[in-house]
Amino acid sequence: MKQYLSYLIPFVNPQVRSWTWEARLLNWLTCIWLIIGLVTLVSASYPEGMVDYNDGLYIFKRQLIGVGIGIFGFNWMARKPLRRTLKISPLIVLVLLLLIFATLVPGLGKTTMGASRWIAIGPFSLQPSELIKPFLVLQAAYLFSRWNKLQNKVRLTWLIVFALVLAGILKQPNLSTTGLCGMSLWLIALAAELPWSQLLSVAIGGFSVASLSVALNSYQLDRITSFINPWKDYHGKGYQLIQSLLAIASGNLHGAGFGLSQQKLSYLPIRSTDFIFAVYAEEFGFIGCVLLLLLIIGYGTVALRVAIKCRHSTPRLVAVGAMVFIVGQSLINIAVATGSLPTTGLPLPFFSYGINSIIASLLLAGLLVRVARESNTAKIIALKQNSIGETFTRK
Repeated sequence: MKQYLSYLIPFVNPQVRSWTWEARLLNWLTCIWLIIGLVTLVSASYPEGMVDYNDGLYIFKRQLIGVGIGIFGFNWMARKPLRRTLKISPLIVLVLLLLIFATLVPGLGKTTMGASRWIAIGPFSLQPSELIKPFLVLQAAYLFSRWNKLQNKVRLTWLIVFALVLAGILKQPNLSTTGLCGMSLWLIALAAELPWSQLLSVAIGGFSVASLSVALNSYQLDRITSFINPWKDYHGKGYQLIQSLLAIASGNLHGAGFGLSQQKLSYLPIRSTDFIFAVYAEEFGFIGCVLLLLLIIGYGTVALRVAIKCRHSTPRLVAVGAMVFIVGQSLINIAVATGSLPTTGLPLPFFSYGINSIIASLLLAGLLVRVARESNTAKIIALKQNSIGETFTRK
């Protein structure tokens, strides 16, 4: 019991001093990123909580539930050898795949704003498309690291599974998450040095499917066209982006100050999730935005260093996949809020409200820390070859 309770202690482990410096740095950068995100969420969600729930901290309190579960998962991922999590990843991917399609079943799926992405469980909602991210990374890393050794039957089976995952998420519909998952799988395959002919074929196929989805769903086309000139339809399609740009511009150099954002007062839509960066920018200004970008870039740099230093291909690909989901998704979210990319529904990791999102982000961060612990600077202990044919180092 004492061992499991220790998993609830945020980012504190008596053995941290024996970790590689990359693992220690990622551990604390995750902690800092999470704290900044929670502070921002308190401010961004307070007016909404007062209006909708008569409790300004309602959304923040619910987020803490996800943080608690996520920290447990973070510590579990960071402490357990990677080979153990790789063993359970296939089963979890298949279970979550079934749950993704379960969201499309009337009566089971919960529909919000025209999208069926959740399964209601009492007062909470399960979003399998978010929770599958870390396990998708694990399974893709295992598959692509052994691509030339696997039988064609195994390859085809898992490629079909990955395709079904993307198809299920797209059907919800959720083009942005589909695109992010597809891009992450493709980049993991690229890092595994799969043949370019196969990579290009998949890229062309994915782009074709995305184009077809945009053609069939007018709101997706509107998002792509409206961000080019949002002022053309100020009160309609461009309203959301314009309010975000006004919030960011109002931050000036030093920001309005914590809790003093004006755009969050019923002007800026979905301010606690997709556009929370705009609230952060308004309250902490240009300096705060630069510091946040430096944090994200620093996180990505350390993650990339971890990937390069890995002795084995599987952990290296895990690091690449986790880095894409955390850092890549963050940059896409910020690009959307600043009008550099079309509006998407991707949350800002560690910032945006969402129990499922914060759990997935912390699990991915835990994977990065674990890979850093098993990098080539760690003390190598010989391990017997496991059931999936890989050997790993541990510390």
